[in-house]
Amino acid sequence: MAVQAKIWGCRGSVPAPGPDTVTYGGNTSCVELMVGDETAFVLDAGTGIRALGLDLVRRGTRQINLFLTHLHLDHLEGLRFFAPLWDPTVRLDIWGPPSPVLSLRERILRAFSPPLFPLDFRDLPASVTFHDLPKEPWQTDGLSLSADLVLHPGPTVGFRLETGTSSLAYLPDHEPALAGIDGRSADWISGGAIAGGADFVLHDAQYLDDEYEAKIGWGHSSVDDAVAFCRAVDAGRLVLFHHEPQRSDHALELLEDRARDLTGPDRLPPMLAREGMVIELG
Repeated sequence: MAVQAKIWGCRGSVPAPGPDTVTYGGNTSCVELMVGDETAFVLDAGTGIRALGLDLVRRGTRQINLFLTHLHLDHLEGLRFFAPLWDPTVRLDIWGPPSPVLSLRERILRAFSPPLFPLDFRDLPASVTFHDLPKEPWQTDGLSLSADLVLHPGPTVGFRLETGTSSLAYLPDHEPALAGIDGRSADWISGGAIAGGADFVLHDAQYLDDEYEAKIGWGHSSVDDAVAFCRAVDAGRLVLFHHEPQRSDHALELLEDRARDLTGPDRLPPMLAREGMVIELG
């Protein structure tokens, strides 16, 4: 079965406007797993989900499964402006990491109430159901999607997609260096269970190494650590994700050069995530 992963948003947050911030996009995290038009599978609801929603309306998609890595606003902000929510024929299932304090529904509905939003969630026409992510892989239509907790402030997971012939790991907000990478086996590295042996890894690479020194514990990775992580877990091609919002296109390309130099000639060269990029799986 042919599956594609399409990137609708890959920034850390929306950058300041300017001519040097357009090639790789300015929307926050959102990736669609493209299987067919009847059902949509979406990872995160950053501002990129707004354009995706308009596209799903055009396609006539009625069943949508949304999987959230965590509930920081840059991964949730676009949900309030997701066009399918206003269609009474749409069924939206939202899956997210559990919390011992509040349900997923209670945590998300905070963003759907005054003064943050003018309408109450109960007034939305679509049928919406909330689910805690299951401990076992979630399977449908030949896809297997599994989640595991990773290092990032608050309950946060990464996702692994298996198609039977290919695999993709999605770790947009991740700081594995906080617990250590060098000298550890993959099962002792944060995210190792998600990315181990994956063909593609969409991974947080927000900082240069000297920038990271001042941001340790913030939950994001340097490009050096993203490369080291993929090598340590024997993953395939690194897709640099969660770009620093103020970094220009040229600066991002220098970061990509840095990642390629660190990776060396024995592995597939890393590449920058950009809005509209499609990764072929299977």
